[in-house]
Amino acid sequence: MAVSSVWNRLSVLEKVVDVLREVTPEPHGHHLGRPYATAYQLAIALHTRYPEVAHELGFEIGGTHTGRHNSLAQYLGQQLSTRIARDGEASAIEGAFLSSDHMTTLEFVDAHGGHHASSLIDSGFPLTMFRLRRVEARP
Repeated sequence: MAVSSVWNRLSVLEKVVDVLREVTPEPHGHHLGRPYATAYQLAIALHTRYPEVAHELGFEIGGTHTGRHNSLAQYLGQQLSTRIARDGEASAIEGAFLSSDHMTTLEFVDAHGGHHASSLIDSGFPLTMFRLRRVEARP
């Protein structure tokens, strides 16, 4: 089954939005807005909360020691970026890059204590990050 049909059938976008809603919020009213979560953090949270998604897609969370080019983190980053580009301001999610300049490692820990070191450090590519778009209060 194509991964795009799994995305739609399992409502992956809605599940990602649910995960992003649970990211520790910013101090109330802070001018920087909501915190971002990297694609790795999203992959870990999605895998923990909705393990059937990773299973159906056939992806591991990701990281330098998986021995695989494709991962859940990479897939989520690519899918979300594509949808943000397509939907623009109408997208519920916004993205940004985190530079890997002056980093030697960036490691994430899943719910089972497994460690996932970013494979993008020293790759020349930045890490993708996402957050729920700020909803402005209307007068």
